[in-house]
Amino acid sequence: MVGSIPDQVTTDGHASYPRAIRETMGSDVQHRTSKYLNNRLEQDHRGIKQRYYPMRGFGTVEAAARFCSAFDELHNYLRPRRTMGEVVSLQEQRQAFLQRLAALQTAIQAAS
Repeated sequence: MVGSIPDQVTTDGHASYPRAIRETMGSDVQHRTSKYLNNRLEQDHRGIKQRYYPMRGFGTVEAAARFCSAFDELHNYLRPRRTMGEVVSLQEQRQAFLQRLAALQTAIQAAS
């Protein structure tokens, strides 16, 4: 949940993390290091990495910020998730994706 401080944070063990976690979240947050425990977060970055590598980097920080902002917005729009324990079947997820994709294609065609 945004705005709350977690009980524990898992990172890959980079030397800069302990101080950053302590300064931003306080000393009560447990810092765990494992290259496997934060795999869920790393999987979230996979989509950006797949698009980043062919471009051989971003020219500026602003370009990276624009790309990541647009990528996150599109990713969240096309990938509906469960909310508040609600179970959404795979078929319903696919149907929602296809409906949203069609709406997006219609909007793009109307704009051009």
